[in-house]
Amino acid sequence: MERCSQVKRVTNETQIEISLVLDGSGKHDIQTPIPFMDHMLAQLSRHGYFDLNIKAKGDTHIDFHHTVEDLGITLGQAFSEALGDKKGIRRFASARVPLNEALADCVLDISGRAFFVCNIDFPKAKLGDFDVELVPEFFQAFAANSGTTLHFNSPYWNNLHHLVEASFKAFAQALDQACALDPRSTTVPSTKGTL
Repeated sequence: MERCSQVKRVTNETQIEISLVLDGSGKHDIQTPIPFMDHMLAQLSRHGYFDLNIKAKGDTHIDFHHTVEDLGITLGQAFSEALGDKKGIRRFASARVPLNEALADCVLDISGRAFFVCNIDFPKAKLGDFDVELVPEFFQAFAANSGTTLHFNSPYWNNLHHLVEASFKAFAQALDQACALDPRSTTVPSTKGTL
Protein backbone atom coordinates (compact mmCIF):
# COMPACT_ATOMS: atom_id res chain seq x y z
CA MET A 1 0.00 0.00 0.00
CA GLU A 2 1.46 3.32 -1.09
CA ARG A 3 1.85 5.88 1.67
CA CYS A 4 0.92 9.13 0.01
CA SER A 5 -1.20 12.24 0.39
CA GLN A 6 -2.56 15.26 -1.42
CA VAL A 7 -3.31 18.39 0.55
CA LYS A 8 -4.60 21.78 -0.52
CA ARG A 9 -4.69 24.94 1.59
CA VAL A 10 -6.44 28.07 0.34
CA THR A 11 -6.63 31.26 2.39
CA ASN A 12 -6.89 34.95 1.60
CA GLU A 13 -3.08 35.02 1.80
CA THR A 14 -1.89 31.80 0.13
CA GLN A 15 -2.88 28.97 -2.18
CA ILE A 16 -0.82 25.81 -1.72
CA GLU A 17 -1.12 22.31 -3.20
CA ILE A 18 1.14 19.47 -2.11
CA SER A 19 1.35 15.86 -3.20
CA LEU A 20 3.67 13.57 -1.25
CA VAL A 21 4.88 9.98 -1.56
CA LEU A 22 6.75 8.88 1.56
CA ASP A 23 8.48 5.87 0.01
CA GLY A 24 9.77 7.65 -3.05
CA SER A 25 13.08 8.31 -4.74
CA GLY A 26 13.51 12.03 -4.13
CA LYS A 27 11.76 13.25 -7.28
CA HIS A 28 10.40 16.74 -6.89
CA ASP A 29 8.67 19.57 -8.71
CA ILE A 30 8.59 22.59 -6.43
CA GLN A 31 7.15 25.89 -7.58
CA THR A 32 6.78 28.62 -5.00
CA PRO A 33 7.30 32.38 -5.35
CA ILE A 34 10.33 32.10 -3.02
CA PRO A 35 13.39 30.65 -4.81
CA PHE A 36 15.29 30.01 -1.58
CA MET A 37 12.40 27.90 -0.21
CA ASP A 38 12.30 25.99 -3.50
CA HIS A 39 15.97 25.16 -2.92
CA MET A 40 15.40 24.08 0.69
CA LEU A 41 12.31 21.99 -0.12
CA ALA A 42 14.28 20.30 -2.91
CA GLN A 43 16.85 19.33 -0.24
CA LEU A 44 14.04 17.85 1.87
CA SER A 45 12.78 15.78 -1.04
CA ARG A 46 16.16 14.62 -2.29
CA HIS A 47 17.78 13.75 1.03
CA GLY A 48 14.62 12.28 2.56
CA TYR A 49 13.75 10.28 -0.58
CA PHE A 50 10.28 11.78 -0.57
CA ASP A 51 8.55 12.38 -3.91
CA LEU A 52 7.24 15.88 -3.50
CA ASN A 53 5.22 18.19 -5.74
CA ILE A 54 4.44 21.67 -4.46
CA LYS A 55 2.64 24.53 -6.14
CA ALA A 56 2.30 27.67 -4.07
CA LYS A 57 1.22 31.26 -4.50
CA GLY A 58 1.19 33.86 -1.78
CA ASP A 59 1.10 37.51 -0.88
CA THR A 60 4.86 37.86 -1.20
CA HIS A 61 4.40 41.51 -2.20
CA ILE A 62 3.77 42.06 1.54
CA ASP A 63 6.52 39.73 2.74
CA PHE A 64 7.37 36.01 2.73
CA HIS A 65 6.00 35.17 6.18
CA HIS A 66 2.52 33.92 5.24
CA THR A 67 3.80 31.76 2.39
CA VAL A 68 6.65 30.19 4.38
CA GLU A 69 4.43 29.47 7.39
CA ASP A 70 1.63 28.05 5.23
CA LEU A 71 4.12 25.83 3.41
CA GLY A 72 5.07 24.41 6.82
CA ILE A 73 1.41 23.97 7.77
CA THR A 74 0.48 22.22 4.54
CA LEU A 75 3.57 20.02 4.45
CA GLY A 76 2.95 18.98 8.05
CA GLN A 77 -0.63 18.04 7.15
CA ALA A 78 0.61 16.09 4.12
CA PHE A 79 3.01 14.03 6.26
CA SER A 80 0.35 13.40 8.89
CA GLU A 81 -2.09 12.19 6.26
CA ALA A 82 0.46 10.00 4.47
CA LEU A 83 1.52 8.34 7.75
CA GLY A 84 -2.07 7.33 8.50
CA ASP A 85 -2.33 5.27 11.71
CA LYS A 86 1.51 5.18 11.98
CA LYS A 87 1.60 1.40 12.38
CA GLY A 88 5.07 0.00 11.93
CA ILE A 89 6.95 3.31 11.69
CA ARG A 90 10.27 3.74 13.49
CA ARG A 91 8.94 6.96 15.08
CA PHE A 92 12.18 8.31 16.63
CA ALA A 93 15.16 9.54 14.64
CA SER A 94 18.09 11.90 14.63
CA ALA A 95 20.52 13.15 12.03
CA ARG A 96 23.68 15.21 12.13
CA VAL A 97 24.67 16.86 8.86
CA PRO A 98 27.72 18.99 8.08
CA LEU A 99 27.93 21.49 5.26
CA ASN A 100 31.48 22.75 5.10
CA GLU A 101 32.05 24.59 8.42
CA ALA A 102 28.41 24.34 9.62
CA LEU A 103 27.01 21.42 11.59
CA ALA A 104 23.28 20.91 12.18
CA ASP A 105 21.50 18.39 14.39
CA CYS A 106 17.85 17.39 14.06
CA VAL A 107 16.12 15.06 16.52
CA LEU A 108 12.46 14.18 16.15
CA ASP A 109 9.65 12.00 17.41
CA ILE A 110 6.49 11.42 15.38
CA SER A 111 4.59 11.26 18.64
CA GLY A 112 1.27 12.95 17.94
CA ARG A 113 2.47 15.64 20.36
CA ALA A 114 3.54 18.79 18.59
CA PHE A 115 6.51 20.50 20.16
CA PHE A 116 9.30 22.58 18.67
CA VAL A 117 12.67 23.46 20.17
CA CYS A 118 15.20 25.47 18.22
CA ASN A 119 18.52 26.10 19.91
CA ILE A 120 19.85 27.82 16.81
CA ASP A 121 19.79 31.59 17.01
CA PHE A 122 18.83 32.34 13.40
CA PRO A 123 19.72 36.02 12.95
CA LYS A 124 17.53 38.76 11.55
CA ALA A 125 19.42 38.63 8.26
CA LYS A 126 18.71 37.92 4.62
CA LEU A 127 19.92 35.30 2.19
CA GLY A 128 19.20 37.09 -1.06
CA ASP A 129 15.69 38.39 -0.40
CA PHE A 130 14.80 35.59 2.06
CA ASP A 131 14.37 36.47 5.74
CA VAL A 132 16.34 33.84 7.66
CA GLU A 133 14.19 34.34 10.77
CA LEU A 134 11.41 32.53 8.84
CA VAL A 135 13.28 29.20 9.01
CA PRO A 136 12.07 28.40 12.55
CA GLU A 137 8.58 29.62 11.57
CA PHE A 138 8.49 26.95 8.86
CA PHE A 139 9.62 24.19 11.21
CA GLN A 140 7.26 25.32 13.99
CA ALA A 141 4.33 25.16 11.56
CA PHE A 142 5.43 21.72 10.35
CA ALA A 143 5.72 20.37 13.91
CA ALA A 144 2.31 21.76 14.92
CA ASN A 145 0.51 20.29 11.92
CA SER A 146 2.23 16.92 11.73
CA GLY A 147 2.09 16.15 15.45
CA THR A 148 5.87 15.93 15.65
CA THR A 149 8.26 16.79 18.44
CA LEU A 150 11.13 18.50 16.63
CA HIS A 151 14.46 19.72 18.03
CA PHE A 152 17.26 21.58 16.24
CA ASN A 153 20.77 22.35 17.44
CA SER A 154 23.97 23.59 15.89
CA PRO A 155 27.20 23.57 17.87
CA TYR A 156 28.96 25.80 15.34
CA TRP A 157 28.65 27.53 12.00
CA ASN A 158 29.97 30.55 10.15
CA ASN A 159 28.18 30.75 6.79
CA LEU A 160 24.44 31.34 7.18
CA HIS A 161 23.45 29.62 3.93
CA HIS A 162 25.41 26.54 5.00
CA LEU A 163 23.68 26.51 8.39
CA VAL A 164 20.16 26.71 6.94
CA GLU A 165 20.86 24.13 4.25
CA ALA A 166 22.49 21.74 6.72
CA SER A 167 19.40 22.12 8.94
CA PHE A 168 17.04 21.17 6.11
CA LYS A 169 19.24 18.22 5.14
CA ALA A 170 19.37 16.99 8.74
CA PHE A 171 15.59 17.36 8.93
CA ALA A 172 15.21 15.37 5.71
CA GLN A 173 17.38 12.51 6.92
CA ALA A 174 15.76 12.34 10.36
CA LEU A 175 12.26 12.48 8.90
CA ASP A 176 13.11 9.71 6.43
CA GLN A 177 14.36 7.48 9.26
CA ALA A 178 11.37 8.19 11.52
CA CYS A 179 8.82 7.57 8.75
CA ALA A 180 10.51 4.33 7.67
CA LEU A 181 8.71 1.08 8.31
CA ASP A 182 10.40 -1.23 10.79
CA PRO A 183 10.20 -4.83 9.49
CA ARG A 184 10.01 -6.07 13.10
CA SER A 185 6.71 -4.31 13.80
CA THR A 186 3.19 -4.00 12.42
CA THR A 187 1.79 -2.11 15.38
CA VAL A 188 1.81 1.49 16.54
CA PRO A 189 5.17 2.19 18.25
CA SER A 190 3.73 3.23 21.60
CA THR A 191 2.74 1.44 24.80
CA LYS A 192 -0.48 3.49 24.62
CA GLY A 193 -1.41 1.75 21.37
CA THR A 194 -1.95 5.03 19.59
CA LEU A 195 0.01 8.08 18.52
